[in-house]
Amino acid sequence: MNLKIALVVLGVLIGGLIGYLQRPESAEINIGPIKLEVQTDQPAQGRGPLTSGQMRYVVIFAVIGGVVGLAIAMVADRRKRT
Repeated sequence: MNLKIALVVLGVLIGGLIGYLQRPESAEINIGPIKLEVQTDQPAQGRGPLTSGQMRYVVIFAVIGGVVGLAIAMVADRRKRT
């Protein structure tokens, strides 16, 4: 398997896991067409369903992890060629 692909996948998985573990505690209330979401500064304690804000938080961390993994792969590939 290509080193770049492996490190990007690993970065996405680690970033997603970190984002999931550090997601803010949130409550989402839907009343007809009105959608209200309240978040705190504390990490979530329960394992309930993810709200849209929490999912966005996890995806942002996963993307950051993927970018870091790609950067590490590029540096490793550059050193391998020389």
